[in-house]
Amino acid sequence: MPTVLLIEDELSLGMIVRDSLEVRGFTVLYAADGEEGFGLFKQHKPDILVADIMMPRLDGFSLAERIRQIDAEVPIIFLTARSQTADVVRGFELGGNDYLKKPFSIDELIVRIKSLLNRNRSLRPPTPDRLPIGSYQFDYPKQKLAWNGKETAISHREAELLKRLYEQRNQVLERSAVLVDLWGDDSFFNGRSLDVFITRLRRYLKDDPQVQIVNVRGVGYKLIV
Repeated sequence: MPTVLLIEDELSLGMIVRDSLEVRGFTVLYAADGEEGFGLFKQHKPDILVADIMMPRLDGFSLAERIRQIDAEVPIIFLTARSQTADVVRGFELGGNDYLKKPFSIDELIVRIKSLLNRNRSLRPPTPDRLPIGSYQFDYPKQKLAWNGKETAISHREAELLKRLYEQRNQVLERSAVLVDLWGDDSFFNGRSLDVFITRLRRYLKDDPQVQIVNVRGVGYKLIV
């Protein structure tokens, strides 16, 4: 059965979620703070991570940042009472895959866990390490863009979005499809986060006038090279 690493400093909530997941057939590893959770992650390599953001010793954002340095693929769901756009964007930027606001239903959490696990298992065609984008070289595994001898580090979520634009270059990347793929659903709130990341990618690629990311009104985006 899938192994879930649950990190939640509120003990009563943690026990409820753990028991509910175990009843439904999941194997659950539980930690009460980020440092303990990171240790369990390195030791057991779980299939998915469910983590609170506001935690002692190591918060959820910092934990995700550490994990993405050693594992680019494991799905991460944030549990939080915070819902400001900036917080959501930061969570996705650091490599989070989904965001669930407290209070939440266990059934909704399970649906999101299963969705991410199924998506993560689907095979993608292999991507070369370095992708040419005009005069840029995009190093996907290292999450870096190189231009004219200068390298720029980009975030995990920016790299995932740029890879999908590259794979569909000179064709339309549907907005709803990329939202479901990277954000879990195509809600208005997630759409605002996507717009922020598109703006950042345009800024990274501005030095080559032959490279553009254009809006296709009502449909999505197109990387023109």
